[in-house]
Amino acid sequence: MNQDPAEFTIVGNGLAGALLACALAKAGRRVDLYEKRGDPRQGGPQGGRSINLALSVRGLHALRDLGLEDVVVRSAVLMRGRMIHPVAGPLAYQAYGKDDSEALLSVSRGGLNRLLADEAAKQPGVRVMFDHRCTDVELKDGTLSFETPGGHRQVTASCIIGADGAYSAIRGAMQRLDRSDYSQSYLTHGYKELTIPPAEDGGWRMERHALHIWPRGDHMMIALPNADGSFTCTLFWPFDGPHGFSQLTSERQVIEYFTRVFPDAVPLIPDLASAYLTNPVGSLVTVRCRPWHYGGRAVLVGDAAHAVVPFLGQGMNAAFEDCSTLIECLGRQPDKARAFADYEARRKENADVLADLCIENFVEMRDKVGSPWFLMKKKAQLLLNKVFGKLYLPLYTMIEFTRIPYAEAVARARRQDRVVLTALATMAACVFIAFLQVIRR
Repeated sequence: MNQDPAEFTIVGNGLAGALLACALAKAGRRVDLYEKRGDPRQGGPQGGRSINLALSVRGLHALRDLGLEDVVVRSAVLMRGRMIHPVAGPLAYQAYGKDDSEALLSVSRGGLNRLLADEAAKQPGVRVMFDHRCTDVELKDGTLSFETPGGHRQVTASCIIGADGAYSAIRGAMQRLDRSDYSQSYLTHGYKELTIPPAEDGGWRMERHALHIWPRGDHMMIALPNADGSFTCTLFWPFDGPHGFSQLTSERQVIEYFTRVFPDAVPLIPDLASAYLTNPVGSLVTVRCRPWHYGGRAVLVGDAAHAVVPFLGQGMNAAFEDCSTLIECLGRQPDKARAFADYEARRKENADVLADLCIENFVEMRDKVGSPWFLMKKKAQLLLNKVFGKLYLPLYTMIEFTRIPYAEAVARARRQDRVVLTALATMAACVFIAFLQVIRR
């Protein structure tokens, strides 16, 4: 048993856990930080996780508070919009916003995790333990059990923060308590990753400042640029069915299928068949739960509280926003139970709204982005934004490029749509009345 527990014990040294450890330490708090994996600074990207993330305003704000924004931005690739790849015909570009202030950043998950883990380890108030897999949690007395390379270890924590992902051990302990709600739902689709290597001169084989999408109705492929000239491609396909992962079992089938469905990608991926058959298929889960805290003894952040599917690129950004909000609540309220309750009240509704938005955006990306009607709608929204400025903000703009709470953004978008539709209906009625007056003369 440890005899000197820190004020906070964080389980999970991923993106959210490491960032929160840094933020707490900078606020003068002592932190013990446990991670089941090895030190990310000693190896490559974590297995099974995408090596690309889309960083936007919410995440940048949290990094700015730690003085890390500039170093992260320098290693990122700016994505100004979507590049749509049809089966045949020319590419179509869709800008995210009016200028580079409304753009996303493609960042390396592994690189960002190493940066944050290193920053956390540098803090004098932080003790970091890797290769500690949490196997049991007793919330009432704060006992945590870990399996380590050296055997079983048990520690006592004053206050536990669960930053241990969608399959959180801390949340699992909360689920065993009375009046605890939990649900998880999987998409019928999974994901598999491929890589487009840099060009021979070290450059990018496609437009570097775009998120590339191959929409194909019930499935799609996307590609995000990396700073080294490569692109990370992700296939979002059903597990089964005519366009499912299970249908392609030989190199010949892979090449034939991609040549037919994603023809312009085939010459960009030299190891296409072997990579497809070798790389694993991951699942896509949405997690909702309540409560997020147990008095002042434990609290959840990030995927442990609200795992979402990746189609808005907001999972990391929302997790970082959790950390910023939690720090604010702890700074205003010395009583941890009240601070945690305030944090949950501010974040829970927004996390639920985000989960719905992510699933809706999956349908948009795979099925709508290539349609003329969708393009016309997006152009109309950008035009209204240019004409009316902050009086009219598209929902996507509010989600990605502002810190407006997700629930408030959705409510505002609905109000805007009602105003626009009412104005259009009024204009149409006026034109119709004028037309009737003309034909009656």
